[in-house]
Amino acid sequence: MILSGHQPAYLPWLGLFHKMTLADAFCIVDDVTYSKDFINRNAVKTARGRLWLTVPVDAHGTKRICDVRIVGSSWRRKHVRTIVSSYSKAPYFGTYAPEILSVIAKPHAFLSEFTNELLRLLTQLLGFGVNFIVASDYDFAGRKSEYVLNVCSRLGASAYVFGSHGRQYVNEQILRAGGVEPIFQEYRHPVYRQRYGAFVPRLSVIDLLFNEGPRSLGILLRDNQPAHLAASGDAVIFQSTACMGNGVCSPDN
Repeated sequence: MILSGHQPAYLPWLGLFHKMTLADAFCIVDDVTYSKDFINRNAVKTARGRLWLTVPVDAHGTKRICDVRIVGSSWRRKHVRTIVSSYSKAPYFGTYAPEILSVIAKPHAFLSEFTNELLRLLTQLLGFGVNFIVASDYDFAGRKSEYVLNVCSRLGASAYVFGSHGRQYVNEQILRAGGVEPIFQEYRHPVYRQRYGAFVPRLSVIDLLFNEGPRSLGILLRDNQPAHLAASGDAVIFQSTACMGNGVCSPDN
């Protein structure tokens, strides 16, 4: 089995969904220490350009992501208003917005509970199935490479898909010695229809969905690594070219 994983993420970018398609199962890594990143924020495109949507959280002290609580409720109305004002005239807003906005408006207490529900919905709207595994349901041990090896060993995976940043911390020798082949994703960001002028890459996947609708998954995977790898003992390290469009695209971990 080929496994991939990532920390919870709010309204993730396209590359995270591409990474899911490279694996047989995807682990939501919510049992590690919370740190400021894309866990509770992401960007959309407005008439004024890129705008960050951030979910306020109580992250004081050392907490696992699964233990981080959402703070307040006014942000929900703000995020819904921003999305509606920015995308209501997009071709497929009416097709996807009701379900997405319904989840955003729900009074979730925990950040990972909220982002996990959104992630499952977004994969459904894109049109592909994912075998999700939630790390906090288990008792995985270790840090960095040792952690990944423990996850793979417990779940029976023979390969693990990292983002390209994984090369900065993964010890390939440790993984291979434990029978796990590392695969490094290199995501080529597509250019697609957007409102408000010049193309802006690395936005939330809702930007793609609202603008391209049922074509979204094909566009997301265009010019990239195979959309799915059958589980086998002979994993391959895939590489592709850099981001298209304006700006530099750095794949996730």
